Amino acid sequence: MAKLSTEMISALGNYGHIGFTVVIAIFIGLGGGIYLDKYFFEGATSPWFTFIGLAFGIAAGYKSLFDVLRSQMEKPEDEDTEG
Repeated sequence: MAKLSTEMISALGNYGHIGFTVVIAIFIGLGGGIYLDKYFFEGATSPWFTFIGLAFGIAAGYKSLFDVLRSQMEKPEDEDTEG
């Protein structure tokens, strides 16, 4: 079995982090919206806060995705630069 290079393991970690963060952000937003609808407003606003929470979760997931991608683009390359 071929050994994975550190570069490949680092890339897999970054991509796994992106997927995990997006999913968790969506579930937290959705859960917060459901909580507000059911318990705080006693179902009077259902399903509006669920939709709003879902939208905030999706927006937070995309913001996290773009932050990770921006940090990857700003990272200097590990190339040999001899001057």
